[in-house]
Amino acid sequence: MVDSPNDGNSPAEDASSTQRFGPDFEAQLHGLESGLSLEEQEIIDALPSGSALLIVRRGPGVGARFLLDQDSTVAGRHPDADIFLDDVTVSRRHAEFVRHGHSFEVRDLGSLNGTYFDGVLVDQALLHEGAEVQVGKFRMTFYPSPDDSPERGS
Repeated sequence: MVDSPNDGNSPAEDASSTQRFGPDFEAQLHGLESGLSLEEQEIIDALPSGSALLIVRRGPGVGARFLLDQDSTVAGRHPDADIFLDDVTVSRRHAEFVRHGHSFEVRDLGSLNGTYFDGVLVDQALLHEGAEVQVGKFRMTFYPSPDDSPERGS
């Protein structure tokens, strides 16, 4: 068979076959790369500005989600804690998540076992997307509202 010159109509060169992906696809791809389920990514995408989500990734209660939508959210073993973490490795008032405008920080509240930020023992730390916070045996990943992301121009 003899190759004929390309007339420009083959799919490889047809500009109409090129697909462009928008921000929704990019967000889904980012979610898959970061280990989020499609449901978790949709929940994060729907977070209002000034809020965030913690998802338990390791330890008791894997998959549990905690909404951060107040100026102060206390995590601990006490039943009245905003985030109740039922394990003996967690102090009654272990850590506090504090909102500053559109950002959040975690503060240890004098817990016995300490609070870890990305594997480092801290008294307090400013959280970023994908940060891991460990309270006792609970390892939680932090996800801020996409509306507060610097890429969105806020």
